[in-house]
Amino acid sequence: MASLWRKYILWFAQEHVDFRISEFESIVKMFGLQFRRLTEQTLKPFWVVEFPNVETAMLYASRSVALRAMFELYAHSRKLPEFHERLRAHVDANRNELAKYFRQDTSFKITVETYNKHFSQREKIEKIETMDYLPIEGPVNLKSPQVEWWYIEFWGLDPTAVPEEPDDILFGRLLATGQRNLIKELSLKQRKFIGNTSMDAQLSLLMANQAMVREGDLVFDPFVGTGSLLVSAAKWGGYVLGADIDYMMVHARCRPSRITQKVREKDESIRANLLQYGCADRYMDVVVADFSNPLWHPRISFDSIITDPPYGIREATEKVETKRSPKDIARTDDMVHYPSTSHYSLQNLYGDLLEFAARHLKLGGRLVCWLPFHREDYDPKMLPQHQYLQLVANSEQPLTGNTSRRLLTYEKCSEYSALNPASIGSTQVPTPSEDFRERYFNNALESRKERRMRKAEQREQGRLEMELRGKLPSDGRSQKCELNKARFTGLT
Repeated sequence: MASLWRKYILWFAQEHVDFRISEFESIVKMFGLQFRRLTEQTLKPFWVVEFPNVETAMLYASRSVALRAMFELYAHSRKLPEFHERLRAHVDANRNELAKYFRQDTSFKITVETYNKHFSQREKIEKIETMDYLPIEGPVNLKSPQVEWWYIEFWGLDPTAVPEEPDDILFGRLLATGQRNLIKELSLKQRKFIGNTSMDAQLSLLMANQAMVREGDLVFDPFVGTGSLLVSAAKWGGYVLGADIDYMMVHARCRPSRITQKVREKDESIRANLLQYGCADRYMDVVVADFSNPLWHPRISFDSIITDPPYGIREATEKVETKRSPKDIARTDDMVHYPSTSHYSLQNLYGDLLEFAARHLKLGGRLVCWLPFHREDYDPKMLPQHQYLQLVANSEQPLTGNTSRRLLTYEKCSEYSALNPASIGSTQVPTPSEDFRERYFNNALESRKERRMRKAEQREQGRLEMELRGKLPSDGRSQKCELNKARFTGLT
């Protein structure tokens, strides 16, 4: 029997909007879902999408973090009379199928939702009363209804230019909610072990979705930090493995990040985080390792690599320094060796990261990583490239000032061949990212000395203007100095 395509309303949260399409496309590809997207404007919080059956729609909702709720669409239109006409026609045409939702023993609730427009409670009731032709006979239950109907009006995206008429009017039955409950469940506020650069739960879950983490996948984070990305990957069923050069961080002996916490608790660890969320059975291990000097066997392969490399701002970009002429005479075999570190430039870091992914990802596996940059420098040509990796998603998250970062998703498109001479130097990382840290701290329009001189000139100009207006400026610092001088003079 051929499947009957049905229309659904996807209601998205209006945050991290640029990640919405990437997550949607990753989920439908991961499950092999068929769909037809009817809404062209992807910035809208309400999409109309066709799925072949309700099972396909529910499968998508079971993984999406950007999705707030999903509804079975009954009618939608830009004109109110046309909307009521279509809704009435849909109910009449599907009366037998919808009869179970209108029975006397089936409680219901009608929710009026608006975007970019506020309705009073009285106006919401009036909207509900205009749909009195619906053959609903069951009792009203506002807390736990058996059926939830939603009436939605979309009034554009610009709050400064609200149209006179709604851009879209929709009505449907609530089918499922997205997985946004995980954002609160995995919140850093209640997490056992966190650090200065711990990735927040929502972005971690989005990254795991774009990496298409499935049940039983092997997921690796080469810059693991406090393991936030491992938590999200394990929550989706992946077996997680991490590495980091920072011994103190990996062993939870670094300085606490919480203001109220003076020392680390003895049981803080990355494994404790996974144990906290019931994922300890998916924790493989975390090792102290220098990413610039790979220690992995050539035969090891990962289903996905998810990572947030350090940018040199809150965490240092370091690698183990290799000395060409070690002083063997001054060392003995029983001496403890503490290797010195040197700066690990972002250009070399991303070059090594893409090369590592090309070697150790399974065919079709994904690398998901962040790339920082200054907005005036951005050009698609600056993105790292590798002949065995294909860039499939590129989403931006604005940061402070003029900085930003992009979440890049690469997919391994062909098997790596070390015997291929063309693979040597195949990683291309342009130079603008290399000086990110230096420009971050020295990109101000004026130096500290220039800012102090400018402030002093402004104060002097203000004092002169007050004198011209006949007002005597009060110099608090001078008065305090004179008062102290008088006190000491009195003592002598």
